[in-house]
Amino acid sequence: MRILILGCGWLAESFAMDMKHQGHEVWASTTQYEKYHRLKTDGIFSFIADFDKSSVVPDVLIPGQFDFVLNSIPASQKNSLSVLETRFSNIKEFLENIQWTKQLFLSSVGIYPDKDVVYSELESAGIEFSEKLFLAEQLMLQLPNTYVYRLGGLFGKNRIFAKYFANRICTTGEQPANFVHIDDVVQLIMLASVKDLSHRVYNVVAPMHPKKKDVILASAQKYGFDLPSQFEHGDHFQKVVCGNLLRMELDYHYIWPNPLEF
Repeated sequence: MRILILGCGWLAESFAMDMKHQGHEVWASTTQYEKYHRLKTDGIFSFIADFDKSSVVPDVLIPGQFDFVLNSIPASQKNSLSVLETRFSNIKEFLENIQWTKQLFLSSVGIYPDKDVVYSELESAGIEFSEKLFLAEQLMLQLPNTYVYRLGGLFGKNRIFAKYFANRICTTGEQPANFVHIDDVVQLIMLASVKDLSHRVYNVVAPMHPKKKDVILASAQKYGFDLPSQFEHGDHFQKVVCGNLLRMELDYHYIWPNPLEF
């Protein structure tokens, strides 16, 4: 396969290296020259492209046809709605000018509001989605053969949940963990590249949802991080994002089903 990755961040780079090692031809965009050179050294065909600019012209001649596009350019909450509209309109225009068979856009379960609700992809009526993430998804879904993975909180490798709370006050400990391990996400992206999908949007979340407090305690013990200085009662909404649709459709068995073991 010839694969195009737009926005080669932490997750996408893991996917890129796995696919390259399987013998696929991988092209990847980045905005960073340091990463451009590193990817090139690792055998990835990298190029510089900034989709926030009015005219996106890659700094190298890229092929006009790809089998699979992984779009992992983020719709960051820190960006304004107008910046995101420009960014994803430019991506859409860029993809309209090349040929590709399937696109997978990586979104986030942050699209769902923080309420005492169990969210599934097939029940969207009345949900007040995050305006920024919803805008990005809708612009991408205007393109043909495009699918969306709404990723849970992403952990694994050097991303350890307890690390972010060491010697700090934790106010979110009573919330359910809607997390997913990078190893599972990479596998599920690979499956999306080769299998037919029945729906346009999927949640990608580990099947088990322990309390965040218990994940902090377990990962601190496993990896040797200091505990939070205190657990305080803060927002304790019971938001659960269900990822059963994709898991059942692909008959996928999670490598890391329980965030307590991440």
